[in-house]
Amino acid sequence: MNAERPTRILPVIVLSQFAGTSLWFAGNAVLPDLQRELGLAGNAVASITSAVQLGFIAGTLVFAVLAIADRFLPSRVFLACALLGAIANALVIATPALAEPYPAILALRFATGFFLAGIYPVGMRIAAGWYREGLGNALGWLVGALVLGTAFPHLLKGLGQSMPWSTVLASLSIIAAAGGVAMVVLVHDGPYGVKGSKFDPRAVFQIFSSRDLRASAFGYFGHMWELYTFWALVPLLLAGYAAMNGTALNVPAWSFAVIGAGAIGCVAGGYASRTAGSAKVAFAQLSLSGLCCLASPLAFLLPAPFFLAFLVAWGVFVVGDSPQFSALNAANAPKALVGSTLTLVNCIGFAITIPSIALAARLAERLPLEWLFVPVAVGPALGLLATRPLCIRNKQ
Repeated sequence: MNAERPTRILPVIVLSQFAGTSLWFAGNAVLPDLQRELGLAGNAVASITSAVQLGFIAGTLVFAVLAIADRFLPSRVFLACALLGAIANALVIATPALAEPYPAILALRFATGFFLAGIYPVGMRIAAGWYREGLGNALGWLVGALVLGTAFPHLLKGLGQSMPWSTVLASLSIIAAAGGVAMVVLVHDGPYGVKGSKFDPRAVFQIFSSRDLRASAFGYFGHMWELYTFWALVPLLLAGYAAMNGTALNVPAWSFAVIGAGAIGCVAGGYASRTAGSAKVAFAQLSLSGLCCLASPLAFLLPAPFFLAFLVAWGVFVVGDSPQFSALNAANAPKALVGSTLTLVNCIGFAITIPSIALAARLAERLPLEWLFVPVAVGPALGLLATRPLCIRNKQ
């Protein structure tokens, strides 16, 4: 079976996924520069991040309803979305010339999120077309690539702190476009690709009526309440600690390290799930990330090396449960509605990130920075309550 799959397939898919998803936090990485140049409000991070999330939700629903990846070759869909997402990202460079640049930036970030719906999920579908066995391990690497791609804009900015923000955005657009070209030229579509079932919105009722699916889906929702809020505000935590302690930190580079560390959690969690099961691995990682929320005020009292180590460990735990919740949702979904159920669960999960980010941004104006994530712990807490029955039954 391996003879039918060239050895380049998984590395190219992983690198293409990394390249495409680097567009996700491109706006966040250059936000301090945009705020200085355009006079954007301090809470712009919430609006810019939420614009991408809304775009991804809209794109996921449109792609599912229109069955885009069934009507067209998935590798070509990936290429088209990588190119269009790259263009939307690059057009932000032209916004300072407009009379009202901020609405244009939000619209372009929404468009970028929309086209990411043809990169992240479609990349996983392409991988599924090449694997009959070992797909879980392959998807663990793909989610890890998503994490590194999400973090990469911070690294690019950190390596060249004097680099103009327009150069950062242009570079990310070139990288994303190159990833799309690599996918269509070097990978194309595998021999095991199958057409998805017709999208059925009635699957939403299955989320609330099935005991096991309700447990895994609600656990995922609690995880999502914390995840993107943490990712969006990591630079704020780092900059705040540096200011409070008079410590010089390369905030963009450390933002990459903290967010990118999640790739370790995804891959390691995938291996651990082979023996412990996805439910126990997801429960353990969600427990640890929730504890990090509660312990975050104490972390601000630590010396810089220990504070940074704490954030990196948090970065490992905060997303390491994501592939396991996806596996649980797929396993617990009705066989005839797997695609529709996963689409709806993902859309609800990403929708939850929007009020969470907005609430955290509002709390940042009222709470001391070190206490900002204590209220966020409610998400992991509720997720753990939902997931616990799956661990007790030891079904997955």
